[in-house]
Amino acid sequence: MDLLFHNEHFAAADKPADWLSVPSRQGEEDARPCLGKRLEAALATRLWPVHRLDQEVTGLILFAKSPEAHRQANQWFEQRQVVKTYEALTGPAAPPAPGAPALVGPGVLPAAGTDYVWHSHLLRGKRRAYASPQGKPAETQATFIGLQQDGEITAGHWRLHPHTGRPHQLRFDLSRHGFPILGDALYGSLAPCPGAGIALRCVQLDFTACPKYAAFGLPTLLVAPGLIPFLGFHKKAPP
Repeated sequence: MDLLFHNEHFAAADKPADWLSVPSRQGEEDARPCLGKRLEAALATRLWPVHRLDQEVTGLILFAKSPEAHRQANQWFEQRQVVKTYEALTGPAAPPAPGAPALVGPGVLPAAGTDYVWHSHLLRGKRRAYASPQGKPAETQATFIGLQQDGEITAGHWRLHPHTGRPHQLRFDLSRHGFPILGDALYGSLAPCPGAGIALRCVQLDFTACPKYAAFGLPTLLVAPGLIPFLGFHKKAPP
């Protein structure tokens, strides 16, 4: 756990893979490490969670240190004023899910720099998300950055901006279009992640459009190390 920012109003930390963001319903009986509880102990103060990451996902999480800061940050996130940036590594291209538009042919990757905007209606089941007319609308902006290679592993590198915050939204979107995230067996990945968890990471929170963010002492950007250096990838594959 790395503390990336804190002041009297907020704290931001880098969540490791396989840690909970907040305590589960099992409470103290749950033996899994919990970022919120560890951070409270380290800072010796109570924290209020503003948003969450899946257990398997790494990266930036913001916590409030007071009810006032919590109310303000909740408004920013609910009104979609915080721009969230994620990075992902995906395995070999596969046929998209039935009903999903094909981005490219099977086994073919998009051209580097290609942008997409994906819309769906997501319904959360017991374990995973599904497309359903009864689901909540979801929107994701995705950019295919290019190929990354480390040893025998070659992966597609993506930058993702979820305009909505539905559970498993990015995992579902990439899998649905034929690009499951490395290590994400729940959404069809057959390739392992080179680190723990899955190859999905929150790397930036942008508060530029958030009213009063400066009054709470927040910088315009909170940034965590990118996915490629975080996982130890060191060589970019040729185009």
